[in-house]
Amino acid sequence: MPLVQDIVDMQDDLVAWRRDIHAHPELGFEENRTAKFIADKLESFGVQVYRDVGKTGVVGVLREGNETQSVGLRADMDALPIIEENTFAHRSTNEGTMHACGHDGHTTMLLAAAKYLADTRRFRGTVNFIFQPAEEGIGGARAMIEDGLFEQFPCDQLYAMHNAPGMPLGKFGATAGTVTAAGAFFDIDIHGTGAHGAFPNDSVDPVVIAAEAVSALQSVVSRNVRPTETAVLSITQIHAGDAYNVIPAHARLAGTVRTFSVKTMEMIEQRMGELVSGIAKAHRASADIDFRIVFHPVVNDATAAALAGDVAAGLVGDSNVSRSLPPGTGSEDFSFMLEKVPGCYVLLGNADDDHTRPVHNPGYDFNDRAAVYGASFFAQVVEAALPPN
Repeated sequence: MPLVQDIVDMQDDLVAWRRDIHAHPELGFEENRTAKFIADKLESFGVQVYRDVGKTGVVGVLREGNETQSVGLRADMDALPIIEENTFAHRSTNEGTMHACGHDGHTTMLLAAAKYLADTRRFRGTVNFIFQPAEEGIGGARAMIEDGLFEQFPCDQLYAMHNAPGMPLGKFGATAGTVTAAGAFFDIDIHGTGAHGAFPNDSVDPVVIAAEAVSALQSVVSRNVRPTETAVLSITQIHAGDAYNVIPAHARLAGTVRTFSVKTMEMIEQRMGELVSGIAKAHRASADIDFRIVFHPVVNDATAAALAGDVAAGLVGDSNVSRSLPPGTGSEDFSFMLEKVPGCYVLLGNADDDHTRPVHNPGYDFNDRAAVYGASFFAQVVEAALPPN
């Protein structure tokens, strides 16, 4: 079972679709042009289209026969608030917004699979093509679920894919169990007393408190999480003051936490609150913490992962499929969908000599050569899960 020839023959179309989406990136819950592009394509393929699922999400439904079994295929479609550094012709035309995670490629692969399956119909049952908005920590998966995604479009199995810049083109990863981390974002607001910079004795300096908090928070993982577990706490923002000669009244810290269990995440949230509140109180200040768990761990179902691995092996050979990759500390809100429906989150090789940048980098670009691999996988996993006879 090599790459699907009908999809390989679509390569020029895939490149055109992907680069059009890349040139017109949209942030989470603002994917109006992208959603219309997707819906128009699906309708032209003969797929039944449902719009505005979870705000800007799109679902395409393709049925063949009277069988009740169903498979869901999901792709994300939002971009990131990044200024693109690439200079090629399809670079972003929306300044400050960029497809730096490959969601343009994921969307293209699912569209290609939809066209192939609509043309060939070598399956029995229902395929739900799920185009999800707002994956980048904004709650798109939850929005679709709360909007009745799986009640209106029930799925027995669910598959999604993400490109992996560290994995060579032509390779796949399909691992049972935990594959990505839970993720949280936090904001810490420190409230002190402002004063003239020449008279610090009149102040309760939130900058000093923030600096102390940054150092103290590094102990949360190193002194509270067991060495056999994995956790990450990163302060990624510090904001305070606007003038050289003014001690500000307020300071803000922000960042992210990643763990492989929700229990560990909750412990870290508690310890962060205790530390920051204690430090602020010791300096006669106060602090507020807004801690938001925005991702759960992605946990692949063993049966679905085995099927995904077998399908990938049929496309590229078993030696090019990793079935026991260690979990990564990145996060993915497909996790919430997998808590409702068993399935598998698959990794797709994106790297070659011209594609070496990591995701979320201003010089990143999805590898157009990878699209036929991902689209072939989506098509073949449907035919394997919903055999025609």
